[in-house]
Amino acid sequence: MKNSYVMLLLLTVAVIALHNLKPEKVKYPTTKKELVVDTYFDTTIVDPYRWLEDEYSKDTKSWVVKQNSLTDSYMRRSRDIRKIKHRLKDVWNYPFQSIPFQKDDKIYYFSNSGLQNQSVLKSQNINGKDPITILDPNKLSLDGTVSLSGLYFSNNKKYMGYGLNKSGSDWQEFYIMDIKSGKTISDQLKWIKFSGMSWNGNGFYYSRMPEPQNEKRLTELNSHSKIYYHKVGTSQEEDDLIYYDPDNPFIFASAYASDDEKYIFLYRYKGTYGNSLSFSIADNSNIKWTHIVEDMDSEINIIKHINGSIYGVTDRNAPFKKIVLIDPRYPAEENWESLVEGNEGEVLETANIVGGNLFVHFTKDVISIWKIYDLKGNYIRTVDLPGKGIVNGFRGKIDQSRTWYSFNNIITPLTIYEYDISSNRSKVYASSKSKFSSDEYILKQEFYDSKDGKKIPIFIAHKKDVDLDNKRPTLLYGYGGFNISIKPTFQKQNTIILENNGVFAIANIRGGGEYGEKWHRDGMLLNKQNVFDDFIYAAQYLFKKGYTDNNHLAIRGGSNGGLLIGAVLNQYPGICKVAFPEVGVMDMLRYEKFTIGYAWATEYGSIMDQQHFYNLLSYSPIHNVVKNGRYPSTLIYTADHDDRVVPAHSFKYAATLQNVQSGDDPILIRIGKKTGHGSGKSTSAIINEYTEKWGFMFYEMGVKFN
Repeated sequence: MKNSYVMLLLLTVAVIALHNLKPEKVKYPTTKKELVVDTYFDTTIVDPYRWLEDEYSKDTKSWVVKQNSLTDSYMRRSRDIRKIKHRLKDVWNYPFQSIPFQKDDKIYYFSNSGLQNQSVLKSQNINGKDPITILDPNKLSLDGTVSLSGLYFSNNKKYMGYGLNKSGSDWQEFYIMDIKSGKTISDQLKWIKFSGMSWNGNGFYYSRMPEPQNEKRLTELNSHSKIYYHKVGTSQEEDDLIYYDPDNPFIFASAYASDDEKYIFLYRYKGTYGNSLSFSIADNSNIKWTHIVEDMDSEINIIKHINGSIYGVTDRNAPFKKIVLIDPRYPAEENWESLVEGNEGEVLETANIVGGNLFVHFTKDVISIWKIYDLKGNYIRTVDLPGKGIVNGFRGKIDQSRTWYSFNNIITPLTIYEYDISSNRSKVYASSKSKFSSDEYILKQEFYDSKDGKKIPIFIAHKKDVDLDNKRPTLLYGYGGFNISIKPTFQKQNTIILENNGVFAIANIRGGGEYGEKWHRDGMLLNKQNVFDDFIYAAQYLFKKGYTDNNHLAIRGGSNGGLLIGAVLNQYPGICKVAFPEVGVMDMLRYEKFTIGYAWATEYGSIMDQQHFYNLLSYSPIHNVVKNGRYPSTLIYTADHDDRVVPAHSFKYAATLQNVQSGDDPILIRIGKKTGHGSGKSTSAIINEYTEKWGFMFYEMGVKFN
């Protein structure tokens, strides 16, 4: 009896020991190194993984297969993967629609039954209830990787133009549908990038670039932007060239025709910030450009032309933006009339003219405020909104009596409202069918001090009754760049973390547009380190306030946010347990060499400038990895082809991290298929992506998924 007890005890101890035995350290595929050396301003830079920049080579393709196989194998360690995927499908599986918009006697909107890969364009008569399908992108590909990139209705009510993206690419193809018959006609336009259609008569203006002539069409530099006019029923080869500046091949140009088709406006961009603006009478046979703003040191965008008055939004001599009235007879800046101005407390974002009024979107501490003004800039009222959150919409024609908007926040699924302009009343137009129980959660905005004492806002969401014991599984998200404000919007995938007694947080760090242009400039160019400091101090704030610790924190960011995560991991490797750098700009010395990367020099600075070179080198994720460093569990995400931030950034970063990792935590990369930079990604791809991410996060933290 005694021996039996001893044997049982020993067996129990052995089982416990086996259960707690740490899995074997990950063995990474061998990544060859080559001697590639560049010299910048007498500084030598070694680039041993340069060969991974050729995503079409056999060696790179073989490397991709091996890395994906490793990630596949590692993901099988998580017993919660299937449960997470099942729950994500449940979270996604409810019908929803977009904000409707009115065109003539019809209302259009996008609808999704829940798990459809792409949303479907539908319409109904203005007073009708029986919608019909206009365009279903799901029928354009078997795997749901063809998506709509834009809709453009002709002013003569005959045509609807639409753009298509394929496999997540920024390249578009344009097509035209005859509205009366509902059939797509023979016109097909290719090699269009960062352009819409702007109708004038029986045709439209658009921008395109020369067709790439080699297999590296998704990586080579995009240049020589040209504006064309396409007439319906003709071939693309017959299009009229409207504008081209051969002396400045890296200046991007686009055109916008006013709704009354009297004027065509010419925008020119040298990068991601700043544009010039000119206009001409919209007569293709006699175009003569008159400058409104000649330099590219500020931004200005046209809202609408009405009876000889041009309405625009600009940050020119207006750090919080303003709405201006421009007389085309006297377009110089000194003649502009300022109608509505933002301020430090309420930053002006956008404006629309609907129902004879100006609808102006302000944000206060990143929360939406909408105010209505008459066309002379006189204040009428502030719209009563459903709560504190993000509100988009209020679009339409000048003679509309009603319009629509959406409301949501991190813990409130999106609801569509109809707004009666004259009565100032809103009513629910399409309520959310989500089963997420918002009442069980709390959303708060707090402020913390960054390294230099700057107050930074952070949104924090969690269950009301959760025990904040410094051990809550927490996801901290950040971006910090390009004048882009990160809004506290509802995202289905994040409900998984909240439901699992976790915390979701957004740090509104500098570099974005949350508080105007100075906030942006304080996080760009030579001030980029502020962005990383703001994010690091956000994590420390979460630790200090008892939300989590560095063993239960995950950090995530994509694109410029991927750069953020990479830089932060180098500067503070112990900041978190899990990191998700996604489609990131990771090689700051090579970003200008591919696709549209040269345009980011306005944000980052160019390596051709000595001062900016050394600044870029100081934080470039690839060039600052710590030898024999102990990096947290990291899942890098990119695609097999990405024509905005080329996969080479992530490929080289993964190889570099795997080479230096001395800790036991895994460095993995998932290379998606046909996902590109993320635009138009299918529902199934999104669900698969977050299944892996949250499965990886919970497994690495040792947190059981409920």
